[in-house]
Amino acid sequence: MRDTGEYLFTSESVSEGHPDKVADRISDTVLDAFLTADPYSRVACETLVTTNRVVLAGETRGPETVTPELLTHLTRMAIRDIGYEQDGFHWANADVAVHLHSQSSDIAQGVDSAGNKDEGAGDQGIMFGYACRETDTLMPAPLYYSHEILRTIRDLRKAGDRSVKGLLPDAKSQVTLRYVDGKPVGATSVVVSTQHEAGLEQREIKRLLWPLVESVLPRGWMCSEEEFHVNPTGNFVIGGPDGDCGLTGRKIIVDTYGGSSPHGGGAFSGKDPTKVDRSAAYACRYLAKNVVAAGLADRCTLQISYAIGVARPLSVYVDLQGTGKDVDETRLEKTLRDVMNLSPRGIREHLHLNRPIYVPTSAYGHFGREPDEAKGTFTWEKTDLVPALKAAFGR
Repeated sequence: MRDTGEYLFTSESVSEGHPDKVADRISDTVLDAFLTADPYSRVACETLVTTNRVVLAGETRGPETVTPELLTHLTRMAIRDIGYEQDGFHWANADVAVHLHSQSSDIAQGVDSAGNKDEGAGDQGIMFGYACRETDTLMPAPLYYSHEILRTIRDLRKAGDRSVKGLLPDAKSQVTLRYVDGKPVGATSVVVSTQHEAGLEQREIKRLLWPLVESVLPRGWMCSEEEFHVNPTGNFVIGGPDGDCGLTGRKIIVDTYGGSSPHGGGAFSGKDPTKVDRSAAYACRYLAKNVVAAGLADRCTLQISYAIGVARPLSVYVDLQGTGKDVDETRLEKTLRDVMNLSPRGIREHLHLNRPIYVPTSAYGHFGREPDEAKGTFTWEKTDLVPALKAAFGR
């Protein structure tokens, strides 16, 4: 983000009922099933959803108790929880095909620890993390409010609230904010597209959603009525996997920072923690958030790179985007390596990732969420490195 002048920036979100998010939810359901049976299971599950059909494919290594029959049942329960009981996509009637097979031995020998060899990265790649002061969660504001709009609709819909009566699971949002000198000051436009029951008129949906969106945004930030776009194409009755095919991993910008930060290209859902696409991206967010929370900078972008089968990261790069508080970025890069072991094993153990904690991440973003000590979720959102970082820089 620029620090001077005036500009607009936009991010989008999609609901848990969006076809791609249904696929992400099912892939993470499979992952959690394996980690429940054995915390050291290996999983790379891809899901396709379309009209009354679900296909699971990929590689796994885990207990035989995780059977295709169990995964079929869990898939149906996930679809039911999202809320799909429609003719074109129904939790009880959809055909579920499980095509998971054993993990490649070539990959396994590079990842597994043996003798003096530490656990290696599950693939090569680059991962990014980001944090900024635009919201209390240290997330970019356009994405944060896009998520909040859909999460609020979801919560009301599942509670049976009459204020969203007739709205169905599939939905998208998009928020454009105006920035002045690097700080968001208000929304110039908001887009909400939501699936709905037949017969519900568009002007009624817009009337229902106006106060909801206004309540989510900070006071005085709501856009004009002319720039509040609800179901711009008209009816949105046919939705979900019946309206559009969904695939795991197609919403990587929604999952991360809404375009405010670079992205390494790797998706998260359905992957166990040996896959650095996921675990190292969580570590990057964790470190970037702690840098900002420690008062070392107002913004922090962090990149880590890996090679398949190699435990140590090949590089750690920090960019404070000119907002550092008398902090040398090269020194900070070394300090971050000191405060956290960035090998795949080190990340897994530090963030306690070998647990069935992934279903909640599959919608409304993997970052900017509240850690739950009891459930062990979103550990990468903790700011427990702040004391060590402050001490390292004499704060």
